[in-house]
Amino acid sequence: MCLAIPSCILEIDGLVALVDSAGEQRKVSLMLMPEEVAVGDYVLIQNGNLAYEKVDAERARESLKLIGEIFAQGVTDVRAW
Repeated sequence: MCLAIPSCILEIDGLVALVDSAGEQRKVSLMLMPEEVAVGDYVLIQNGNLAYEKVDAERARESLKLIGEIFAQGVTDVRAW
């Protein structure tokens, strides 16, 4: 099972996007995306820095809020979720 944190697209240059993933910026490939994405969209990223799914913005923000609440409680081992 894979745990993917929604990442917000900050910039797009061809098939490469700069995203914010939980406060860290990184470049990811858009090569596997089945639909077009734009700056401000949220995507899920698999191992290897490949974005593979666009996520509804409201759902992404809700997920990020819940993840933040869990980390605020001091839970850092995702297996405890």
